[in-house]
Amino acid sequence: MALTQELYATPASRLDSFVAQWLQPHREWKEEVLDAVRTVEQFLRQENFQGEHELDRDVQVLKVIKVGSFGNGTILRSRREVELVAFLSCFHSFQEAATHHQAVLRLLLKTMWQSQDLLALGLEDLRVEQRVPDALVFTIQAWQAAEPITVTIVPAYRALGPSVPNTQPPAEVYVSLINACGVPGNFSPSFSELQRNFVKHRPTKLKSLLRLVKHWYQQYVKARSPRANLPPLYALELLTIYAWEMGTEENENFMLDEGFTTVMDLLLEYEVICIYWTKYYTLQNPVIEDFVRKQLKKERPVILDPADPTHNVAEGYRWDIVAQRASQCLKQDCCYDDRENPVPSWNVKRARDVHVTVEQRGYPNFKLIVNPYEPIKKIKEKIRRSRGYSGLQRLSFQVPGDERQLLSSRSSLAKYGIFSHTHIYLLEAIPPEIQVFVKNPDGESYAYAIDPNSFVLGLKEQIEDQQGLPKKQQQLEFQGQVLQDWLSLRGYGVQDSDTLILSEKKGGKALFPAS
Repeated sequence: MALTQELYATPASRLDSFVAQWLQPHREWKEEVLDAVRTVEQFLRQENFQGEHELDRDVQVLKVIKVGSFGNGTILRSRREVELVAFLSCFHSFQEAATHHQAVLRLLLKTMWQSQDLLALGLEDLRVEQRVPDALVFTIQAWQAAEPITVTIVPAYRALGPSVPNTQPPAEVYVSLINACGVPGNFSPSFSELQRNFVKHRPTKLKSLLRLVKHWYQQYVKARSPRANLPPLYALELLTIYAWEMGTEENENFMLDEGFTTVMDLLLEYEVICIYWTKYYTLQNPVIEDFVRKQLKKERPVILDPADPTHNVAEGYRWDIVAQRASQCLKQDCCYDDRENPVPSWNVKRARDVHVTVEQRGYPNFKLIVNPYEPIKKIKEKIRRSRGYSGLQRLSFQVPGDERQLLSSRSSLAKYGIFSHTHIYLLEAIPPEIQVFVKNPDGESYAYAIDPNSFVLGLKEQIEDQQGLPKKQQQLEFQGQVLQDWLSLRGYGVQDSDTLILSEKKGGKALFPAS
């Protein structure tokens, strides 16, 4: 049934009724679709697909699940689409899934054309469609259905095993995914049960908001820019869930109009959005942590799939078009109350707060909670209130394998790509002291405060105090030149936040681990 009510002409106070009247599917409609899809699922489960040529093994379907909007319970009444993921017996790793994906699609396509049950169901337009990953797409026109139903089937490796855990999957699963180095999103179907559950078990009111956002996106963005490379619906779903989590603290009772305007406001600022979850994968594992940190440093918007950290579902799309449409939406009746006042938005930060562990020589560590977009100047103010420093605060951080960097007061953690928990080092300097970094053979750097007119020996004495390496065994280099003890740092051109290379003189006792 075509909609006869325009969203933009609907007052904000009537959005709940709009969703119930025009977007919520009828039970009869869902049963009609389910009846047709059950035949497809039964075919997949019972058929033994005979492998041939490059696929030298028979293929059985271990499990079929409904995913996407139909599977997670947010389908729109106007959409007649069902997505299925089929976990196959012939895939025993991500590499095998990538190698044999196309052969499996051809095998499924050939066998489906020979199925009398599917042909009787009105199987039409069966084809392989290029997606991420490629999928089988076809329509079925069951006799009891008023309109054809589009079905998508994606074969996948059963990475999570026979049953999906209620807790986080083993970290080894994600390490294997990261090491597989596939095209981002190509292996996401292996985690489709987690993706479905991430949305499916949300409150009914949130699903109403999801339907409202998706209807707006279909009608006022995609329909008006059909050839543009627009973000997938899944990205809008995740953005909406994040807005609800942060804006209401996951309260099930909220105003639908406020949630809708909040999502529109977030879309206007897509260039600073950085969203991720640690519900299914944890940053405790060093491989996962290193990979996710690199993902979060990429150009924004960043919206990491909560079930697949290798997939930034926001990357590479025309968010500028979406932002333009969101700006237009905020001027419509659906974003104004009965007194013609703009509906207020929730207070939603563009990135989650992070824990910052502050380290300083001679003092116990302490933690701060800060937002990545908060100026570093404010972080320094929090430190000053906590410890009452009077000197000049110098903050620095180091990512393993990279150089230590000074954190500028005029910047934010986001400027340095820091969107997850991190450690920073605090150095208190009293003018005319400068901060210098000294890099050990193991790659770790330390910060020191020293007067640039001081002798190099003075810096070596600080290094001995902090690291235990006797000054006579130290060799310092700057820009390829070995520094002599009785010359000044300024004489070598050493300036604030420069890095010096520390090594141990030959014949000395080894105090540094091999790099």
